[in-house]
Amino acid sequence: MAVFFQRLLNVRRDELLPVLLSALLFFCILTALMLLRPAREALGMQRGIEAVRWLFIGTALATLLVNPLFGLLVSWLRRLAFIAVVYGFFALSLLAFYLVMVLAPGAIGVASGQVFYVWFSVFNLFSTMVFWALMADRFSLEQSKRFFGVIAVGGTCGAIAGPALASLLAAPLGTPALLLVSTGLLLAAIGLIRLLARFEPAGCGAAAAQRIGGSAWEGLRAVFRSRYLLGLAAYVIILAVIATFLYFTRLQMVAALGTELDYRTVVFARIDVATQVATLLMQLLLAGRLMQRFGVAATLALLPLTAACGFIGLALAGSLLVLVVFEAVFRAVQRALMRPARETLYTVVSREDKYKSKAFIDTFVYRGGDVLGAQLEGLLGRLGLGLAALTALVVPLALVWLALGIWLGRTQERLAEAGDMPPTTKRRPLP
Repeated sequence: MAVFFQRLLNVRRDELLPVLLSALLFFCILTALMLLRPAREALGMQRGIEAVRWLFIGTALATLLVNPLFGLLVSWLRRLAFIAVVYGFFALSLLAFYLVMVLAPGAIGVASGQVFYVWFSVFNLFSTMVFWALMADRFSLEQSKRFFGVIAVGGTCGAIAGPALASLLAAPLGTPALLLVSTGLLLAAIGLIRLLARFEPAGCGAAAAQRIGGSAWEGLRAVFRSRYLLGLAAYVIILAVIATFLYFTRLQMVAALGTELDYRTVVFARIDVATQVATLLMQLLLAGRLMQRFGVAATLALLPLTAACGFIGLALAGSLLVLVVFEAVFRAVQRALMRPARETLYTVVSREDKYKSKAFIDTFVYRGGDVLGAQLEGLLGRLGLGLAALTALVVPLALVWLALGIWLGRTQERLAEAGDMPPTTKRRPLP
């Protein structure tokens, strides 16, 4: 059985257990997230789509406020400690939401739903960012190309299991109980992180036990000092802008179906299931082997091509069915191919940048792109311009995005050829 898994997953014997533990860890994190995501989407729409645009701004501001706090944790605490603090904080927050829902149900309304929307968005960003930062810190560039896609399968299984568990447990146990299930999964994630730390490769365990040090804002400064990190930030901004265009197109089409909250939740959940199934198939069949054979640059270029073709098709057809197919393919390429490839880009930077700069890029920069995309889409709507105008904006933007992806992949290769970053807090100059 072990030999079968080694061949299937393209891993060596000594790598098998750490890879499986990492996939199980991602499964717990994504299940905890996706249990609650359909409700987040439905709650956010209670005051209409325009309110969601403001919620994006609130989320961006929240991530900006949280970033220096996270930077302080990274500077002061050892790796296991600050990761445990992050997941422990979100677990306690879920417990607090549960107590409010059970002990003071009258306090639950539109305003509290919007608070939950912003909180969940921050939770989503930081929980996945910390996970992938740990992966980039734990595995080498060569390893990341082989099995980041495999590890992402665990997250996709969790993203499928989350909505499935929600549909099974919500009726018999009630919606508040879902928060307790998510809390338990986050606590299990902390235990798995500690277990994974026991299988550190030789020479990495001592480095991981060291405090990274530096200032709380070092991640932001590093981004603007490095063309490589700045290019990565630009890639993420364009990703967020185009993903937001697709997101609001979906909201508008679902809003046209009716105003009933439960029905909207069901529609969003079905779209999520279709997306996750497509993602899982792509991860199992393509992810790791595609990066190994064609490289990171080519893999990063696939999502821009998908976005350009998808919006052209959506502009021509304009139906909900086409939207569901396009979003399923877009999200599948994003999660199965682009995301693992993008995470390998951090394997050639310092440990400080893997956590601090990555935190700034994956949270505030990403949410800044969300805000920009939401405002641009809203401006086009107020001008009476439809999908055709949106597509005319997306296509040239996707071409810039594609060029950035190719440049990042090639720059990563040059950095790797110059010598992998050792697992210490020492910084190496980046281009």
